[in-house]
Amino acid sequence: MNSADHTSPAWYLLDVNTASDRLHSPEQGLTSAEVESRQAEYGLNELVEKQRKSVWMMFLDQFKDFMILVLIAAAVVSGIIGEPADTIAITVIVLLNAILGFVQEYRAEKAMAALKKMAAPSANVLRGGKVTTLPVNQLVPGDRVMLEAGNIVPADMRLTEAVQLQIDEAALTGESLAVEKQTRQITEEELPLGDRKNLAFKGTLITKGHGQGIVTETGMRTQLGQIAALLQDQEQGRTPLQKRLATFGQKLAYAIFAICIIVFVAGLLRGEPPLLMLLTAISLAVAAIPEALPAVITISLALGARKLVKQQALIRKLPAVETLGSVSYICTDKTGTLTQNRMTVEQVYFDNQIRSTNELPETESGSTTSQSLADKPHAELLLSALSLCNDTRLDGDDEVVGDPTETALFELAREKGFLRDALESAFPRLAEIPFDAERKLMTTFHPWNEGKVVSITKGAAEEIVVRATHLHAKEGPTDIDQSQVMQHTEQIAGEGLRTLGFALRIWDAVPESLIPEEIEADLALVGLVGMLDPPRPEAAESVALCRTAGIHPVMITGDHPLTAAVIARRVGIIDEEETESVITGKELQPLTLEELEARVEKIRVYARVSPQQKLKIVQALQNRGHFVAMTGDGVNDAPALKRADIGVAMGITGTDVSKEAAHMILLDDNFSTIVKTVREGRRIFDNIRKFIKYTMTSNLGEIWTIFLAPLLGLPIPLLPIHILWINLVTDGVPGLALTAEPGEKNLMQRSPRHPQESIFAHGLGTHIIWVGLLMGAVSLFTQAWFIDRSQEHWQTMVFTVLCLSQMGHVLAIRSERESFFSQGPLSNKPLFGAVLLTFILQMGTIYIPILNEVFKTAPLTAAELAITLALSSIVFIAVEVEKTFKRKKNSL
Repeated sequence: MNSADHTSPAWYLLDVNTASDRLHSPEQGLTSAEVESRQAEYGLNELVEKQRKSVWMMFLDQFKDFMILVLIAAAVVSGIIGEPADTIAITVIVLLNAILGFVQEYRAEKAMAALKKMAAPSANVLRGGKVTTLPVNQLVPGDRVMLEAGNIVPADMRLTEAVQLQIDEAALTGESLAVEKQTRQITEEELPLGDRKNLAFKGTLITKGHGQGIVTETGMRTQLGQIAALLQDQEQGRTPLQKRLATFGQKLAYAIFAICIIVFVAGLLRGEPPLLMLLTAISLAVAAIPEALPAVITISLALGARKLVKQQALIRKLPAVETLGSVSYICTDKTGTLTQNRMTVEQVYFDNQIRSTNELPETESGSTTSQSLADKPHAELLLSALSLCNDTRLDGDDEVVGDPTETALFELAREKGFLRDALESAFPRLAEIPFDAERKLMTTFHPWNEGKVVSITKGAAEEIVVRATHLHAKEGPTDIDQSQVMQHTEQIAGEGLRTLGFALRIWDAVPESLIPEEIEADLALVGLVGMLDPPRPEAAESVALCRTAGIHPVMITGDHPLTAAVIARRVGIIDEEETESVITGKELQPLTLEELEARVEKIRVYARVSPQQKLKIVQALQNRGHFVAMTGDGVNDAPALKRADIGVAMGITGTDVSKEAAHMILLDDNFSTIVKTVREGRRIFDNIRKFIKYTMTSNLGEIWTIFLAPLLGLPIPLLPIHILWINLVTDGVPGLALTAEPGEKNLMQRSPRHPQESIFAHGLGTHIIWVGLLMGAVSLFTQAWFIDRSQEHWQTMVFTVLCLSQMGHVLAIRSERESFFSQGPLSNKPLFGAVLLTFILQMGTIYIPILNEVFKTAPLTAAELAITLALSSIVFIAVEVEKTFKRKKNSL
């Protein structure tokens, strides 16, 4: 067999004989010699993993971040100057961060293992005229494989036999319904996978019937293998927060280094002891580094993840929680995410009129069998047909089990009082012709009246109409205008509904020979039904909330573009007049990445797309500077889920592959849950910014106090022990409590953060500078004013003013605009408790004698304490005044 012969054709375009010839596949199967030759050429039929990083390399990679390196340096310095508590605290934080990152990366590697699990363990293969059960990795192109219901398809193949064969390809194509397979040649080129109905694909599940096929592709050349290759090629990018913190860490380290050198040199020039200035500069450096930041981020993300589980979102990778707040595009699946994942009859056609299901009569269940089928009014006859010509059944829990289309018909009939059990008792099924994908029809026989029987035929609307020679009416058969009925059919289909037709034929008795061509002819049309998987009730509200928040929802589905557009309009993704917002995979295929980038921000609905195209959409949006959340449930979604900034897998319908590739799993498969997680992501990022605002302002206040004192002719106001106490107690506990701060009222009225936006944007940097200066100025004023008046107590007062000023600051910055008093002190109880605890501890350093020795402090008089508390409140008042101006500015 020649490689060129094997790889050149699109197999669905070839008839069975031509495909068999191209693959050199004899009817009795391959010989042992041919198998051996092909295995040497094509290798084993299995997915191949690229070489992965070792466990140790994964762990060591966690220490490459610049901020982590700065913290390690701080830990070493703290140990040198004799502060083991700081060294231990920083080391624990760094190790915790490394372990967390390692676990996330290690778990991400499991996606490939989950993909491998989709391979069937064995297959029945015809070789040398005998059917043999072999491990699937032994299959080669040209093998003839037997397929049965319940089997996993072991390789890509061209079907040569299909008897009522249905294959669930949802994991590969996104199609929610099992595909009816056939063997005929298809002539239309560039079809999406879901429409290649004479092919079967590796990893898909046979749900009904049996068949046979010739293996066309094995291993990494299968559609599943191509997805595996895409999945392994996708590198996990850094989150917005990780990028911002890396930049922040670098700038901070340089600034601290410069300031510490200036403080050290300035002290020496003033004649201060070199050892004291060295310890002061080093203490200042350690204090200026926000070593609690990684801990705050980890705790914020962990608490957010815990909260999201209660809202039906399971976070697999912690940084994803914050990234949600940056999302500007949500690319969502349709079926089950925006819709209810169940077909519902929405329209019916009878008596030459299209009606809603609300116009159908509701009947007491007992009355449905009180008259013969022949005597029923038209609407009741149609409802009876929906229930009788139907193969669904009820399980022990009264749940409907069966094909989604038939389930929808069954549910409508039951809702209107036409119960299956009662109808079948009165009008039992006498015979049937099962559904067949070639005919697209099924027929059942039931008693009619006066000893006659009726055949009820159900199927594709166009197949029913073309076989109908008249219309059924109570007064008897009437003429049918097929073109007019087809116009009504097209009108229903034009609204994105799947149409089915029902017709009947009266017989004196059940025919002896049930030949479909003879039975399903000369029919009387009873009516048509139009079905749709309707939107979730909350979907439209969630889409509207996205738009308010500056987030663009985009639908990516394997469904028909007409159906996709209908749902998109109903939930508000596109407007009624929008037509250019919808594109199909076929139209997307010839576009280069650059051409797609030029159009991607205008497209809102993608239909019939392939895995490669989903990946292409994500890349185009990211190249345009957007943060993308991508939902998915199938194997075909895994590469795009991994590439997206936030991959969101479905918890109910999702495959293991999609879940392992994703950052987050929706436990309820609901689009509105994604919107809730975006809100939580924004809250968490706000709180991280508040912590940075708090800790950097505090650190800057300390730096200004120590840096400016010598320049103003004052002695160094704080001892190294004071700096480390403020760093450990004042910065740490209240800062951690900020993670519990509730979300701001305008959280979902803001636009997403720009990808290139600095962490100091929106006035954060300005606030840090002016409040840090104010904090330093108040401390220096305290020093200058009391240095002559209270020789023993001035340093204790400066120490306390600086400490309590930070407490006032943390209470004031809980909201960007809302007043602390309107929020209420107990709306964040952990923070209120942390501030109270810090105040008590600070008082302990002043009034407990043993601590006076440790901290070189002295007890303050009542008047000195009152003045200290008054000066400490200046920062709080100033920030509250700033917020008042912001509120007034916004109200103008």
